Amino acid sequence: MADANQSFGQALVKSLVGERGHIRIALALPDIDVTLAARTHEAMPYTIYQLVKHMHYWQQFMLEHLEGRKPQPPSNVSESWPEEKGPQDEATWKADIQAFLDGVDQAVAIAETAQLDDPLLYFPGETKAGLLRNIASHNSYHLGEIVLLRRFYGAWPPPGGGYPA
Repeated sequence: MADANQSFGQALVKSLVGERGHIRIALALPDIDVTLAARTHEAMPYTIYQLVKHMHYWQQFMLEHLEGRKPQPPSNVSESWPEEKGPQDEATWKADIQAFLDGVDQAVAIAETAQLDDPLLYFPGETKAGLLRNIASHNSYHLGEIVLLRRFYGAWPPPGGGYPA
């Protein structure tokens, strides 16, 4: 079982960082400036800023569960979306991106070290592996929206290239 845990943990790591199927999350976000982050598009209900904040909200919620804490769920899912379209300034935006990426790193560390079939104390019927998979799929879904917005705005690929270009 230890080998299966380790193998699945490594597969989760690849999904969490975006090693398979799409650009690595850490490469897709840092070059986005405050203007691009706040830009609206008629075909999309959210800005890049709102998407990153939403991703971070739920990632932190799930990480708290993975750490054995009991996070307070929102009374309505709309609470996980910021009302403001963009960040206050460049420094705040860079801090938002870094906080999100730090959470990805935290999820990776859990995937590499945890017994993945352990149940979660305050999330009946869910395991650590299941919640890590949820983080990976949620982030991948919204990263796709961010890439699409960047394409709409002519801001793709990022420096260093993108996958797919």
